Amino acid sequence: MAATCVQMLRRACSFGARVLRPSASILSPLGFFSAPLSRVNAVCRNAAMTSPSGGGAALTVAAVAFSPLGASEPAAAASKEDELILLLKKAKLSILRGQLEAASSYLHAAAIMAQQERHQAAIIYTYSQMANLAYVQGHLTQAEKLFKAAMSYMLAGGMPQDDNAFVEMSLKLATMYAQDNKAALAEHGFRFCLETLEAKVKTFEEKPADELTEAEEVLRKDTRLLLGLCLDSHARYLASTKRVAQAAAHYRKALDICRQEQGPQHHQTLVLMSDLATILDIQGQHDEALALIRQAVDTSRASGHEDLHVFLANMAAVLLHTGRHDDGVRAFHEALHLARQADDREAVRHILRGLERAGPGRQGAAQGAT
Repeated sequence: MAATCVQMLRRACSFGARVLRPSASILSPLGFFSAPLSRVNAVCRNAAMTSPSGGGAALTVAAVAFSPLGASEPAAAASKEDELILLLKKAKLSILRGQLEAASSYLHAAAIMAQQERHQAAIIYTYSQMANLAYVQGHLTQAEKLFKAAMSYMLAGGMPQDDNAFVEMSLKLATMYAQDNKAALAEHGFRFCLETLEAKVKTFEEKPADELTEAEEVLRKDTRLLLGLCLDSHARYLASTKRVAQAAAHYRKALDICRQEQGPQHHQTLVLMSDLATILDIQGQHDEALALIRQAVDTSRASGHEDLHVFLANMAAVLLHTGRHDDGVRAFHEALHLARQADDREAVRHILRGLERAGPGRQGAAQGAT
């Protein structure tokens, strides 16, 4: 369980992360709604410690965020800041090693120090990391309190509610409420995030692209990616509550954004293609679903994508639904072989169940699985 939590935490905050969650056919490699826990994932400026960019990038972000001190400031103050950054580095290293309790201890120590120093940027950063860690450990009430505390500090510091960092945390709360079956709170949170980001995106679209400054272009892209994340997260919630038509519409919009901003071969593009294919399959649109998932499989195979076995299993399910039984079983077996090579036990279990549903006498290589 610890390894799963670490993987989720490390990849929790990027539009393009891979965290397993069940889908109608097998499992889809992205999302907050994985079986017992999952992620929110965004363009995380306030979650650099959990980003997949590595230790150096995390330290850089921390150093920038915590550096109002100039060369003329007292050495003791600089030393306190160095100590604070060191605690955060230790927390990150503990996460990478799967030592989540140690990471929690380091973060709590960093929070106390940030409070003592009245370092608002450090308080917000540390609280957000504590909230992420509490979430993946299953402490949803604690995570909610920490996210809300961080958001309160943001607003107190003058951050507008349409700032991407604030919206991102709102999305995390909405997804947590969805997971906890707090439907009214979840819907309110998703609506706030979507409406806020759509309004921001519209302002960028009203200005000619060649007139955007470099900083504005970065913000435009980040905002669109965060909107794509919101659409993706809400689509998963809609699908889980049987509103598949609305889910499909959201997935299409998210996929369009990802293709435009990150390219047709990007990891997240392939994930969204697989997700949309699953929803289309549920709706009975098997031909479109098959064309979409085949494209994801072919692109994944050509690039050596780590989630090829997931896409293959999703394609196998669609093939079965189109009546192509033998092709579906073959795809399941290839997916099973790759899942075992990747030591993806959750995928193996889903694939074996898919083979069982395919009919007796069709499991072949599935025998002997653990």
